[in-house]
Amino acid sequence: MQPKTNGQGQTDSSPVAEPELLSRRYLFQLLGQRSLRTFALMMSMGFGASLGFGAGGPSGSAVATPIFSKQRSGRVGVIRIGYQKSGTLLLLKARGVLERRLRPLGVSVRWSEFTAGPPLLEALNAGSLDFGHTGDAPAIFAQAAGSPLVYVANTRPSPQSVALIVPGNSPLRRVSDLRGKRVAFARGSSAHYFIVQALVRYGLKYEDIQAAFLNPPDARLAFERGNVDAWAIWDPFYAAAQRGSGARVLVDGSGLTPFREFYLARRDFASRQSDLVRLAIEETQKVGNWAIANPRPVAELLAVETGVDLATLELAERRRRRYGAQLIQTAVIQEQQQIANTFSRLGLLPRSINVRDAVWRPT
Repeated sequence: MQPKTNGQGQTDSSPVAEPELLSRRYLFQLLGQRSLRTFALMMSMGFGASLGFGAGGPSGSAVATPIFSKQRSGRVGVIRIGYQKSGTLLLLKARGVLERRLRPLGVSVRWSEFTAGPPLLEALNAGSLDFGHTGDAPAIFAQAAGSPLVYVANTRPSPQSVALIVPGNSPLRRVSDLRGKRVAFARGSSAHYFIVQALVRYGLKYEDIQAAFLNPPDARLAFERGNVDAWAIWDPFYAAAQRGSGARVLVDGSGLTPFREFYLARRDFASRQSDLVRLAIEETQKVGNWAIANPRPVAELLAVETGVDLATLELAERRRRRYGAQLIQTAVIQEQQQIANTFSRLGLLPRSINVRDAVWRPT
């Protein structure tokens, strides 16, 4: 495992600096090839409660006047945030602006990196995180499992940032050619909903493919070695596969999925620390606005943060719109409910859910 660095460029030598590896191992050992119904039930039992996380310390100098009129009694001393190798929270971490806003309040930030949404929400459910972001589907499976989360905001849609790809020399030309083929995607991820929608659009059923439940790093290896026939994946992994192995697109998410990201918090944290949640959303929105207006600087910054080459990140940035943070509106709740209903019809949820029940209502 390569050493990670915190927000100040210092190496984090903690043996649990990459919690997604532990989380993935738990999921594969405990779940094997069981159904998503079992996956959701196990999430509700809090697997991952023993996980620890490497921290990225505050950076930058004090700036900006706090948005609060007075100090709240009982405010926490640290906010624990989960992020992935894409999205606004990675930029928020890299720029250090949240730390600068929080420092006058005596609050620091602890960052933890994940490869995908399901293990991030597992940590949220276990009480190891306060705030984080995922795609659409992971939040639905977590809510169905009884995880104590609330939606606090969402990004703009970005359907072109997810695609169903095949190797450049593959004989497969259409989605309908996937009947009986092995298709890789992360279990319970936003790519899971996308592949369901793509199959329906082109006349196949979910049962017509062989699902290979793999998180992005493992899926990339399987894809490049020819162990799977196709891969449903999002940027920057999608762009890396195009540039690194000449992957060819069968279909992207246009017309199939909004492909938004959602910002979520533990329900108790959002209730007790609503001022910190508001501040995090405010700073995330500012960073998102900057990112949309500055794709080249964003790619340069992400190249440093992720180790992905600049050309790959520029390709991803040309189609990415999943930035910013907007409070949840009725239309977005309805989109998310449609996704939940789809998984429920497929028998993949342990129970039907009302997405609105998990939407944060700030006081």
